[in-house]
Amino acid sequence: MKVAIVRQRYNPYGGAERIVARVLPALERAGVEVTLISRTESGWGARRVLRANPFHVGNLWRDWSFARAARAAWMREGFDVVQSHERIPGCDVYRAGDGVHRRWLELRRASASVIEKLSIALNPYHAYVCEVEKRMFEHPRLRAVICNSQMVRDDIRRRFRIAPEKLHVIYNGVDVGHFHPRERERLRQRTRADLGIGADDPVFVYVGSGFARKGLRSAIDALARAANPRFRLLVAGRDRDVAKFERRARSAGVAARVHFLGGQEDMRPPYAAADCLVLPSLYDPFGTAVLEAMAMGLPVIVSARCGAAELIQAGVNGWVCDPHDSAALAQLMRAAEAAIRRGGLEQAARATAERYSVDAMAAQLLSLYDMLAKKAAA
Repeated sequence: MKVAIVRQRYNPYGGAERIVARVLPALERAGVEVTLISRTESGWGARRVLRANPFHVGNLWRDWSFARAARAAWMREGFDVVQSHERIPGCDVYRAGDGVHRRWLELRRASASVIEKLSIALNPYHAYVCEVEKRMFEHPRLRAVICNSQMVRDDIRRRFRIAPEKLHVIYNGVDVGHFHPRERERLRQRTRADLGIGADDPVFVYVGSGFARKGLRSAIDALARAANPRFRLLVAGRDRDVAKFERRARSAGVAARVHFLGGQEDMRPPYAAADCLVLPSLYDPFGTAVLEAMAMGLPVIVSARCGAAELIQAGVNGWVCDPHDSAALAQLMRAAEAAIRRGGLEQAARATAERYSVDAMAAQLLSLYDMLAKKAAA
C-alpha cells in the first residue's frame, strides 16, 4: 500500500510533529510504503520525501501555497491513501490533530477583551482557516477523519455536515521504550542538580509551546496559590511572549521557583526531574505531553478541555482541572504532592501509557487503511 502523509513543516518541539516522526517507521515496519509531503526533509527521519516548498510571505500565504503544492504533488504521484495533517480540501484522510479552529476561536472569544475580540474578527488568517476547514470536512473526496480524542470527534460533528461513520477516534501513540521510568531514574538526580533543585522538592512540569492556549498563566497562579515554598515549576516550551509570563511569575512572587527551560528536543530530562505534569490548557485536542509524561511514570493534572482527560482516572493516574480556576488547580497540586508521597501513581500512569504505544496506533491506522482499500475495491 502506498500512503502519503502530509505535514507542512517539522518543529522538534511540537507534539504533532513528534507523532508523525514516530508513526512513520512503525508504518514502514508493517510493510506500508510511506511518502512524506512536506516543505522540508530534515528532522522527520522519513525514507521518501516529496518537497513542496513554494515561496510565501506571511502565514496565510504560507498555508495556501503549501496546500496547492501538496495537492499537486499527491495528484501527480498517485497514492492509495493521502493522509493530511494539514487542512487541505480533497485529501482522503484528515488527521484532526490540531482540533477544530473555529472551536478554539469560540473559546478565545468567550474570555477575550473587546480589543482582542476585534483583533480576532479582523484577522484574515482566521477567516481563511475557518473557510478551508469547512470545505475540507464537507468535501466529497474525504473518506475518513482521524480524531485524536472523543472531544475532537464531537466538536466536528456539531459544526460540520459530515457523516458520523467517517469519524474515527485513534488516540495519540507514545514511544514507551524511549519514555520509560528507567530514564527517569537515570536522569533525575543530574537534571535536578543542574537546575539547583533539591532532591526532595516537589516539582511540577509544564510542557507546550503557545503558553496562552496551553494555560501557563493558570499554572503560575496555581503555584503561587499553593502556598508551599518548596513547590517548583519547570516550563518546557517556546513562546514569542515568554517575557510576559516571566513578568507574571515575578508579580506572583514565584519567579525563583519557575524555571523557563525553552524548547527541548529531548523531553526526558524535564520529565525525569519532575513528579507530576500540569497542563491546564484552554484548548488541546489531545496533548502529546500527557502520554509522554505518563510513560515516564508521572501522574498528570490536565484540563477538562484537553482530549487526554478522557484517559484520566481521578486519584489513580492523575486529575482533571478547570483551566480557569487557579485556586482549584492549586488544591489539586497539593493533593498530587500528598498522593505521590503515598505511592502507587507511577505504576498506574505507566500502565495507562502502555495501552497507547506507537505500534498500537500504527495498527489502528493500518486497520483503517485496509477498510478504506476494501471499500474502494468494492
